[in-house]
Amino acid sequence: MESKKVVIITGAAQGIGKALALKYAASGYALVLADIDGEGLHLLKTALDALHSEYVCMPGDVADNSFIDHMITETVAKWNRIDVLINNAAWRTLETMRTISLEDWDKTIRICLTAPAFLSRNVAAVMEERGLPGVIINISSVMSQRAGGNSPAYIACKGGIESLTYELAVLYGPQGIRVVAVNPGNIQTGLSNDYRNVSGENISEKLVDCVNDLTPLQRAGSPEEVANVCYWLSSPEASFITGTSILVDGGLLHNFNPYQIKKLQFPKEF
Repeated sequence: MESKKVVIITGAAQGIGKALALKYAASGYALVLADIDGEGLHLLKTALDALHSEYVCMPGDVADNSFIDHMITETVAKWNRIDVLINNAAWRTLETMRTISLEDWDKTIRICLTAPAFLSRNVAAVMEERGLPGVIINISSVMSQRAGGNSPAYIACKGGIESLTYELAVLYGPQGIRVVAVNPGNIQTGLSNDYRNVSGENISEKLVDCVNDLTPLQRAGSPEEVANVCYWLSSPEASFITGTSILVDGGLLHNFNPYQIKKLQFPKEF
């Protein structure tokens, strides 16, 4: 069996996925990078080559079961092992439950919940067959517990993937396979920049300013900060962590009100 560790990352072309790819590449992992954005994967190759990485880029849709099967088959054929899986791929629309179509609902569930579930099952089978103490990381969101009212299927998926994390941790724990969810919050990615009002005006900057003021660290996090946490969770230093969710949100979830309100009440304290 090859000694180099192997990580599969979905949604690897941009944002958190790209930061994950560069983090694991710099740490000596072989990478299998999946994304529906083939051009984005192609652009990532330059940075990976500079790190002298071993990698395979696999453009495709994780909503397609045959693509998932192909990805696992190709990984095992090339390296005969899988050590880490990071379910990062996501898709969502910005609309309320009043207007979301059944097609958009189903597509979101397929990409954000069904695909991670069955990819995890297939990867865990490879880990079990080879006796590898592997790690599965599910990228959730602080929005699993702090809803905005404007993306119902996505919110449902993030709550679901956390419950799935706990279920898989119980199932695969006796084989030494750890399963953990990571909950980013207020991270500057492409999903932070597509908010528009009914006139089509981009209001993302206003939203970012609002969320920054709700975040105790008073800023958005970077994709690299999320990648650092994921890498640590997949390392031996986190060997007793499984079946839980790790917040990477700058304190957002547990803050009650914006700092502009706090300053009205206690101007010298905040």
